Amino acid sequence: MSTTLTDHQWQRILSFLKAHPRVHVGPIDRCRRFVSTILWVLRTGAQWREIPVACGHWNSVYKRFRAWASAGVLDDMLVDLSHDADREWLCLDSTIIRAHMCAAGAPHNRGGQQAQSLGRSRGGFSTKIHVKVDAHGNPLAIALTAGHRHDNLGYRLLRQDSDRQASAAMMDKAYDCNWLRDDLKQRGIEAVIPSNKSRTWAIPYDKHLYKHRHVVECFINKIKWFRRVFTRFDKLDVAYKAFIAFASVLVWLR
Repeated sequence: MSTTLTDHQWQRILSFLKAHPRVHVGPIDRCRRFVSTILWVLRTGAQWREIPVACGHWNSVYKRFRAWASAGVLDDMLVDLSHDADREWLCLDSTIIRAHMCAAGAPHNRGGQQAQSLGRSRGGFSTKIHVKVDAHGNPLAIALTAGHRHDNLGYRLLRQDSDRQASAAMMDKAYDCNWLRDDLKQRGIEAVIPSNKSRTWAIPYDKHLYKHRHVVECFINKIKWFRRVFTRFDKLDVAYKAFIAFASVLVWLR
């Protein structure tokens, strides 16, 4: 897998950065080197201290990345690209990510570990990534919760007014609950959700359309090729989410 940006990817990213109010681009070559270094860390999963010397001092790169993460720059980049989405229908899903032991111990002034989307699930110490994709499997939004939180919480976190453009929303049976179905109905969106076994009567759904739900699973598979996503090393959820957002941007720019 490539650890460098193509010219096409860089030009698209650069045009966004120049227009962002909280980004100082500075010398173009240095900015490209910085973004390429973030890609290197994202791909390899390496520690910040292992950054090659040619990429600059590791602490300077780390501090600039943290500044971008705190300002939501990479999240905004994903939103900017999602304006080209095909919202004929939506797909939602989630995946549990094991957290490395170095992700524990967030400082108290950040709310401690429990405030950083970390918890204990059957898979152990973990974070849950919630994702929403368009009809082609391109990411629209992402959210984080602790690993033990229920999947349908992701629906609340990913709910957007732009969803009204969709004719249907596809989710697996973990999202089968009355309040979620009622919310979709009120917004004019067809709920393509299999019934949970706990229901006395199964609610019919479009099985042919449901076959297209694989696009969200394919997207999750794509971002898990990035080792900094596959395992969570970051203490702060804002930093980990920024890595996921950048991986999602690269899916758009592939």
